[in-house]
Amino acid sequence: MEREAWVKIPTEKDIGWSATSGDGYAFTFLPAMGRLIMAHPVIGPPFVQMLATVMFGPGSLSRRERELVASVSAAAQDCFY
Repeated sequence: MEREAWVKIPTEKDIGWSATSGDGYAFTFLPAMGRLIMAHPVIGPPFVQMLATVMFGPGSLSRRERELVASVSAAAQDCFY
């Protein structure tokens, strides 16, 4: 297996990931960025909490609009993950 980064990224099995979410979205895989965040036990949980607040908390943007902002931001930075 080829490594995706210089850190060991947990597999879906390592973290006990499920392909269903409670918000109407169903993903067939866990993206590498999510697995990379979970690789660090100190930084990962607060980052996930912040991400949940930004993506799912109250605000004037819809979920689709938030996803669009995230996608454009990642693309502008040539984000691999």
